[in-house]
Amino acid sequence: MFSARKLPGGCRAVRLQPLRSHVVSRSSPDLTFVPACLPADPGEIKELQHFISQSKKLFVMTGAGVSTESGIPDYRSEGVGLYARTDRRPVQHGEFLRSARARQRYWARNFVGWPQFSSRRPNVAHLVLRDWEQHGKLHWLVTQNVDALHGKAGSQRLTELHGCTHRVSCLGCGDQSARSELQERFAALNPTWKAEAFGVAPDGDVFLTDDQVRTFQVPACSKCGGILKPDVTFFGDTVSREKVNFVHQRLAESDSMLVAGSSMQVYSGYRFALAAREKRLPIAVLNIGPTRLDHFASLKLNSRCGELLPLINAH
Repeated sequence: MFSARKLPGGCRAVRLQPLRSHVVSRSSPDLTFVPACLPADPGEIKELQHFISQSKKLFVMTGAGVSTESGIPDYRSEGVGLYARTDRRPVQHGEFLRSARARQRYWARNFVGWPQFSSRRPNVAHLVLRDWEQHGKLHWLVTQNVDALHGKAGSQRLTELHGCTHRVSCLGCGDQSARSELQERFAALNPTWKAEAFGVAPDGDVFLTDDQVRTFQVPACSKCGGILKPDVTFFGDTVSREKVNFVHQRLAESDSMLVAGSSMQVYSGYRFALAAREKRLPIAVLNIGPTRLDHFASLKLNSRCGELLPLINAH
């Protein structure tokens, strides 16, 4: 079920109906794309509990490490991320704009991967953050992920910093539509086209050969004939100034910052950690592996988000 609401920056958001907690909480985490780490020790739990208890208006930023336990791979995790498993790299913004062949390749891969990617469900970490919001602990949540899992979990005080693959935008007229509608158009244009995927990648696509992609047909915008693009910030593109300013305003209203599941290697997110440091806000980092914040964070925890966050009392 989809509904539309206004996003910071004036664009329309296609909202997915939240899932009930029990649908997700009974399932086991998918650890296929989660780096190995030691179990959280009592000391880590106590430290994070103290940090959260002291926070009254918590600003949270999440990255791919929150969604890996839902079976969605990330780019940088040691041993299991895309960069560790393959030499494939994500599409660049400029390449997508100037090359019809690049768009054909992107959409063919996305078409094959979409049924599996779109069926992914929030894990317990998403649900915990939703609950913190409902209890008044979480002031604002900013995610660098484009998988819609926070929205599916029911988070409302949410900014999708890099957009969302569940929306499609026309680069000509700006019209927005649901990605599920485009899947039907792809199927109608390519009734006999078939392709076998060679591995799964982040952000909803799969690996295909050039021969498989060559005959795939890509539709244009049904309103103006323009180029269709997922409503996400590709590598090489920038987040809108309006959205960045909006997030800075939410950060200014907050009294602490938690980074969960992100190495913060991408500047579009890292800038908010730098702003939090300038404001002298306490910063906690929960991530498997090193991050750009480790040298100035108040607290660094090297555990799974889905393991540690449910142990914290947010009341």
